[in-house]
Amino acid sequence: MTDTSALLAAYDAQLRGAPAVLPAGVVCEQDGPLTRMVGQVRGFVQAPADLGVEGAALDALIARQRDYFAARGEGVEWKVRGHDRPAALPERLHAAGFRPEDRETVLIGRTDRLAGDTAAPPGITIRRTAADADFTAVAALLTDVWDMDMSFLGEDLRSRVAAAPEDVVVFLAEAEGVLVSAAWIVFRPGTDFAGLWGGSTLAAWRGRGVYRALVAARARLAAARAVPYLQVDASDDSAPILRRLGFAAVTTTTPYVWTPPTRTPA
Repeated sequence: MTDTSALLAAYDAQLRGAPAVLPAGVVCEQDGPLTRMVGQVRGFVQAPADLGVEGAALDALIARQRDYFAARGEGVEWKVRGHDRPAALPERLHAAGFRPEDRETVLIGRTDRLAGDTAAPPGITIRRTAADADFTAVAALLTDVWDMDMSFLGEDLRSRVAAAPEDVVVFLAEAEGVLVSAAWIVFRPGTDFAGLWGGSTLAAWRGRGVYRALVAARARLAAARAVPYLQVDASDDSAPILRRLGFAAVTTTTPYVWTPPTRTPA
């Protein structure tokens, strides 16, 4: 039986601060209990499981983050986990103008149980890449899959891989040279975890085992580096697949996003 309470404690202790490696141009700043990441497409606020403030002090802390990024003309995301304290945090974020995006499930799996010889489905080739052209293709793929502009992702991946080529590793799944899915693994040096990201697959190729094969490919890489756990923020589509593979749900995560108001031309 999986001890989810121990996994959650490790997650809170090891993954709630600044990442060990940052892309070029991105910096982390501390504001009380918060870690604020600046220099991305939108700002990002990382918080411990217990902020240790409530009431007016909590409202002031939230307002400072909003106002900081407002002065930069940028949006900001504050990631809230389902077990975070104080319990009023989502309500206070909403009152300050932050709006929730889709909730995801945080799942953790044992690398040694996921790194099997799962073969790619017939007609699919999986390969590792660090090529600029492939990163542009990944951004186009996700734009198609999610029907929203994801063009920023090409430069984001390019910058992350350039900053830490052994800690951000991208895999592609192709059918006769056509990209049908992409996924990447982000190692967190000094922790017991690596994060799985992406996994978006063209509709015509879903349900064939492409996603599972990409999970296994990344798990084998993590196993080779003796990283014991893989962590995923999973959508409702991905979570059932990951549970069947042996991942355990430990909490949920919801992005609360503040967006600068649209300016009306004079």
